Amino acid sequence: MSARTTAPSWPLVALFTAGYLAPYLLPTTVGRLDAALPLSATQAGAVGSLLLLSSAAAGFALASRIHRLGARRLARVGLLLAVAGYGTAALSTSVPTVIAGALVGGLGSGAATTVAAAGTAARPDPHRTTTLGLLSVSALAAAVYLTVPHLGPGHGLPLAAVALTAALVWPATARLPAGQGPATGRRPAPPSVAAHRPAPGPTPPLPHRRPGLVLAAAMLCWSLAQNSLWGVSSHIGTRQAGLGEATVGVVFAAALGAGLLGVLGAGALGPRIGRALPVGAGTALIAVCIVVSANADGLTSFAVGEIAWNALYPVVLSYLISLAASLDPHGRWAVLAGSASSLGTACGPLAGSLLSAAAGYPAMGWVLATALVLLAVPLAAVALRTTGGPVVRGPEPVLRGGPVEQPAEQPVVEIAVDRSRPAQGDFDTAGPPHSGTSPAAPAP
Repeated sequence: MSARTTAPSWPLVALFTAGYLAPYLLPTTVGRLDAALPLSATQAGAVGSLLLLSSAAAGFALASRIHRLGARRLARVGLLLAVAGYGTAALSTSVPTVIAGALVGGLGSGAATTVAAAGTAARPDPHRTTTLGLLSVSALAAAVYLTVPHLGPGHGLPLAAVALTAALVWPATARLPAGQGPATGRRPAPPSVAAHRPAPGPTPPLPHRRPGLVLAAAMLCWSLAQNSLWGVSSHIGTRQAGLGEATVGVVFAAALGAGLLGVLGAGALGPRIGRALPVGAGTALIAVCIVVSANADGLTSFAVGEIAWNALYPVVLSYLISLAASLDPHGRWAVLAGSASSLGTACGPLAGSLLSAAAGYPAMGWVLATALVLLAVPLAAVALRTTGGPVVRGPEPVLRGGPVEQPAEQPVVEIAVDRSRPAQGDFDTAGPPHSGTSPAAPAP
């Protein structure tokens, strides 16, 4: 029998929602920091970048320590930091206190998402759990975008929403593993099963070094370009397109709904058309959407750009994650590429604020679009180089949300099995467990 847990996935979905809500609310958070505090647009964007960088740093530091610390303990510490940090930032009008609270809250968000990602990777249905998490956080963020503009001005409302969500998720941590041992949702295998497992061998050298490095560097720049626009989207809507905050909130809610359709569409399409076409052509189409959004001068152009962009983003991202996973069955390139993407996500708001302040929103859009078109070439090249013919699947190791496609040219070996006396260990889960943070939160 598989050692995978049969516990419900809703605690992981709740943690996913609490951890990712802050990045999803980044536009309104940055916009309100600029409007309510003595901060320029660039300084507000820097605060948003620091929050995301703090979250990413927590993920990097904790990804390999979940087994020792325990998922329940780590999740509770993360939620406490999120409540304390975001709550303090929401209640204070002192700029240093707000920045410190955002940093502490970011650490809490990173801890929560680390536990959620590791637990999701250990489940028998990681794709379903990930989809539920995306649906949950997108729906909650859409509700916040629709509600907050009617509750009054001030920088504290979106931050308070994140703190309140973290507090409400606390009871779900009771269903997480506690203490030493596997903390990713796996049960320890019985001694009789463990005795049948082969001793772990040395980890092979990292394969596909050049394509992997190209992919990691390109994903860093790709995520930076996406979140450069996302970090200033609220300003584009209110200052350039002349829309009210409530109208901008409705557009963002619709964009998040389009993102959900993109997630579902990518899952349904799968590998039928390969990876090069959706990665290359999808990135080029995103560049067009960014130009439309950055040049928006009214509701129609702003809504079309934001909604189309947010529908395409998760489609391309899902193929990039799959591409990184295919480079190494042990998942090392997936972790490295995801870490690079997280760094790009963290730097995006500051980069967008600096570009827009120096050259204006339209020029910023053209710069980001040009960079994405140039990035589409190496991304598609890596996809073409590392994708062969039909994939022959062996046992599927679990990696960050789904099975890893094995290299195409796998020899098929038939093994005769004595069905009269099956050993318990014969049916154990194949492949090593992996843990790690997820790559950059989708732009929305």
